[in-house]
Amino acid sequence: MTSMSRARVARRIAAGAAYGGGGIGLAGAAAVGLVLAEVQLARRRVGNGTSPHVPNADGLYGRTYTVSTDAPLLLTMLGDSTAAGQGVHRAGQTPGALLASGLAALAERPVELRTVATPGARSDDLDRQVALVLAGPDVPDICVIMVGANDVTHRMPPTRSVRHLSSAVRRLRTAGAEVVVGTCPDLGTIEPVQQPLRWLARRASRQLAAAQTIGAVEQGGRTVSLGDLLGPEFAANPRELFGPDNYHPSAEGYATAAMAVLPTVCASLGLWPAEEERPDASRREGFLPVARAAAEAASEAGTEVTAAMPSGPRGPWALLKRRRRRRVPEQEPTPATPSS
Repeated sequence: MTSMSRARVARRIAAGAAYGGGGIGLAGAAAVGLVLAEVQLARRRVGNGTSPHVPNADGLYGRTYTVSTDAPLLLTMLGDSTAAGQGVHRAGQTPGALLASGLAALAERPVELRTVATPGARSDDLDRQVALVLAGPDVPDICVIMVGANDVTHRMPPTRSVRHLSSAVRRLRTAGAEVVVGTCPDLGTIEPVQQPLRWLARRASRQLAAAQTIGAVEQGGRTVSLGDLLGPEFAANPRELFGPDNYHPSAEGYATAAMAVLPTVCASLGLWPAEEERPDASRREGFLPVARAAAEAASEAGTEVTAAMPSGPRGPWALLKRRRRRRVPEQEPTPATPSS
């Protein structure tokens, strides 16, 4: 599917989410029977019957940066098993821990991590997760949402999926938190998934990722494409980047994702070098209609999309950035001091 075609589909999905439209099929009704059969086979082959293991990574990172006048930055992870870190064994290997330690190093300030992400969650669980976040004593400085894979595998209508995500971003932004969304990963790279489901899963994943981008950006969030992180890099190194269940990322896989998301997290908090905020034409960065930017981002890992201008000749415009990744150190949490 071309980027222009994906942009049109993404815009229709996002419009349906905004105006209460019905489900728009991601892969086409004719393929549903075949897809369901392949999905059941794939589900039996991934996971190896193991129970979910999610290390508790909540706590304080960058304690050595503690300064009496600086309260810790509060980072909250929402979404599904990818946001929670299912599949690794140590807390420091989870994406939340990696982002917290990387943010602390760049901000030279402690970061408190809180995780409300739940393995198996779909976008409709974000309502509950956001309520948990906003019920706390402090509004997070930054929220990172990773969600979408379970929406595809459970055939949630994409308009419904995007509607829940957009609502979550809007509520968090209204409360004062910055929001970064890691969009739906490319499910066509999971090893046990065979053709034609592999092609259909890739197409559905990227369509949803593009629609998620439109919904999140229009509500004041930023997005980072995770699709290709689970694409060429994962496909070329499946033993290194997939975990033991052949479905969730390994420690190296999560580190790759964290390297892509960290620059956007820092930029949203004003912590990225100012000279890198300007579009770099040599890196194919620039201003595009939001649907076009969303479609391009869905095809390339680590691509950031953020709102730029509220209106233009073809509707809202966005800034597409391809930020340079930063390696993040692995660090174990220390217990955070309870808020008074």
